[in-house]
Amino acid sequence: MAEEQEMSPLEKKVAEQIEYYFGDHNLPRDKFLKEQIQLDDGWVTLETMLKFNRLKSLTLDAAVIVESLQKSKTGLLEVSEDRTKIRRSPSKPLPEYNEEYKDALKHKSVYMKGFPLNTTLDEIKDWLADKGHVENIHMRKGPQKTFKGSIFAVLESEDAAKAFVARDDVKQFKGNDMIVLVKDDYFAKKAEERKQGRAEAKAKARSEKEEKQKQAEKEEMKSLEEQRGCVLKFSGELDNVSREDFHGIFAEHAQIKWIDFARGATEGTILFRSDAKAALQKAQEAAGGSELKIKDKVVQWEVLEGDVELETLKKIIENQQESLNKRKGGKGGHRGRGRGRGGRKDRGGREQTQFQGKKTKFDSDDEGGDGGDAEPPAPKKRALESNGTDADAPASKQAKEENGS
Repeated sequence: MAEEQEMSPLEKKVAEQIEYYFGDHNLPRDKFLKEQIQLDDGWVTLETMLKFNRLKSLTLDAAVIVESLQKSKTGLLEVSEDRTKIRRSPSKPLPEYNEEYKDALKHKSVYMKGFPLNTTLDEIKDWLADKGHVENIHMRKGPQKTFKGSIFAVLESEDAAKAFVARDDVKQFKGNDMIVLVKDDYFAKKAEERKQGRAEAKAKARSEKEEKQKQAEKEEMKSLEEQRGCVLKFSGELDNVSREDFHGIFAEHAQIKWIDFARGATEGTILFRSDAKAALQKAQEAAGGSELKIKDKVVQWEVLEGDVELETLKKIIENQQESLNKRKGGKGGHRGRGRGRGGRKDRGGREQTQFQGKKTKFDSDDEGGDGGDAEPPAPKKRALESNGTDADAPASKQAKEENGS
């Protein structure tokens, strides 16, 4: 190669671009270029290289490519004797892509955020040109393949990455404040943010649950208050008495919402949709004003009040919900079609409540009818970062992973 020859700005860009194609970051994952170097002992024709969009945007002259590479001091590429082909120098083999290499790559990479979303790769490269030897730039993209305003840049060593982060002249880009971190620190920061986010989400969910419970309790108390004065307790020798018998004596006087009574028990409760005392008085008057009996059995009647009434209403709610759950999960999935123990369909009881809605609410009487960067996902097929994406590359998609966006 020519010695101590000064490169023009164009030759420098051309050399950098081609050296990127054959560099450690791009070549291992560049399917098209890897196929080409297998055809002729590593040689690739300049005719083929000039099909790469970013390179041909710089020059269409093969002679410029040859001059650029001959003046380059990296020694990465060599030119054939007939000046028609180039290849990566056999003296500079690709590093083995193992865990040690990946670990070293991570430690010498930095994260930068704060670029305007319309920033180009060339603008970033020009800005970084005098700030250290940058081997690779990966412009991070969002779901719509648009620039997120952040990059990963690979420096030549871990020490170089640490020195780069400490520089004052990387803290601003065109007046924008920049976040600059070693890649390890960036991942640690994102992990902590995710941890904090999960904790905040749990706290929010817990708060919402407590608020719902408070609201449910509030609605329950409201519902209970609405049912005050509607509970009638009865007791006595009630063998051979069923819920139908209670329906029979009150059917003409008030609507029964729920009866808590099992055949053979000596006591139970009735929840009316209206005033229990009035229902009892009407039934007694219909019986001639005499003592209200069931099947000639003496029954003691008591309209519940105060705390006893409140606790009874809560128990009724629980029984109603239990009955509703059984009907929902019953055999065959038939809801509300079975009969309760000792009672008729839809006539009240432990298994055929008409309770609907939330657990704590009775039927009403009128019922009827980089914007924050996330940790980048692990690559699936390609493990190295790229310098960007070039949209209309050769069919192999090789050129879309060029030293350009």
